[in-house]
Amino acid sequence: MLPTARHILALDQGTTSSRAILFDESFAIAGLAQREFTQHFPQPGWVEHDPIEIWDTQIEVAAGALARAGVAAADVAALGITNQRETTIVWDRATGQPIHRAIVWQDRRTAPLIEQLKADGLEPLFRERTGLVLDPYFSGTKIRWILDHVAGSREQAERGELAFGTIDSWLVWKLTGGACHVTDPSNASRTLLFNLHTGDWDDALLDALGIPRALLPEIVPSGGLIAPATASGVSGIPIAAVAGDQQAALFGQACFDKGTAKNTYGTGCFLLMNTGDRPVVSANNLISTVAWRRNHQTTYALEGSVFMAGAVVQWLRDGLGLVRTAAESAQLAASVRDTGGVYLVPAFAGLGAPHWDPYARGSISGLTRGTTAAHLVRAALESIAFQSADVLEAMDRDAGISLSELRVDGGASANDLLMQFQADLLGVPVVRAGITETTALGAAWLAGLATGLWSESTVLGNWKAGARFEPRMSREEVAQRRHGWQRAIGRARNWIEPE
Repeated sequence: MLPTARHILALDQGTTSSRAILFDESFAIAGLAQREFTQHFPQPGWVEHDPIEIWDTQIEVAAGALARAGVAAADVAALGITNQRETTIVWDRATGQPIHRAIVWQDRRTAPLIEQLKADGLEPLFRERTGLVLDPYFSGTKIRWILDHVAGSREQAERGELAFGTIDSWLVWKLTGGACHVTDPSNASRTLLFNLHTGDWDDALLDALGIPRALLPEIVPSGGLIAPATASGVSGIPIAAVAGDQQAALFGQACFDKGTAKNTYGTGCFLLMNTGDRPVVSANNLISTVAWRRNHQTTYALEGSVFMAGAVVQWLRDGLGLVRTAAESAQLAASVRDTGGVYLVPAFAGLGAPHWDPYARGSISGLTRGTTAAHLVRAALESIAFQSADVLEAMDRDAGISLSELRVDGGASANDLLMQFQADLLGVPVVRAGITETTALGAAWLAGLATGLWSESTVLGNWKAGARFEPRMSREEVAQRRHGWQRAIGRARNWIEPE
């Protein structure tokens, strides 16, 4: 029996803002609200968020999206959550208060611990069981850091008095008044604690990191009823989906078949390829991850993560003052025909896939007296495409599949100059989704399917292309440009000496 309520509310908790989007039964956006929140940088390479501010902004925009649409909570069939991944919170189960600020996925403070784990010969264990590389990016070493640095927290954790969660777990906890401490496999598989092959937490990995199992949430399906929300403004809405933001975007891009892939251009840049019902072990420094689990079946993906994408444009705006808006960056970049030989490597927090170098730092190569602000801005935008091309090349080698097209979404995908350059580098069409809010849409689709509001055929038939960019640059010029990029990467790597 179909639900009488005909809307789905998606909570999209991102790295720089909390958003909520209300979709009607025909997949149209009925209401949207968004609020940025504070970024904390207590030391170089450290990035933190205030979990309470995240919750306050998220529940505010949830109520705001409903109010703008003139829709009551009783008219919402389900709520789906999608979230920035790996960001780590530990809180007191009795008080609900975090014991430390959230340590954000971009944070590099645990690089020395990663080096110690590698020196202890543990990398093969983590690689084989989790599908991940040992890198400060993931949650496990962040949990360990909190337990090592917050007085008394380890003893509390061992007594079962503390709870760990990525942002999804924190939101569900708050939405249900502390009744539910859960996560889904797409988020669990980003912690260094989840065994891809058993689909559960792994005691050997917990022991290796010194993390008590009592901290961890229950793992539930990505699409399925969890509990009704009790928080003010959304009370009574069933929570029916949880998925990490990039896996939600893969779902929202209708990449349901093995070999289909998408790239989301957000704060970072994230390429995911559906690899079907089995994880693919990468030989090219990519990671294997759970895409989603629904209807008792798990779908896996290969992923490559670029740490700095839209964040590069924020840096141009806030750090250098070269532009006032993202749209202005596109206009300034388009005012010159190329970068004048300038390459910008935005390794502000190290390099992600396929390099995985936490000691890399940002660099600008090829400067001359003729270099202008426009050349720098264009080089910054092109760096996003170069990094993505590096990841996709590695992904093709791992999966043994040559893409016929790349589906794209996220804020920077609206930049036609960037999308054309991406198509040129890849040599395949880049297709921008008609609905660019694919992260929130994926969470909404998962929730709508779980509650019976939509069927799988209806969801699949809803995806439509918005714009298509065909390659135009000669392969000779592409090879020359990519050679210059690799030279620039070499100058940025291993800049910081390990302690």
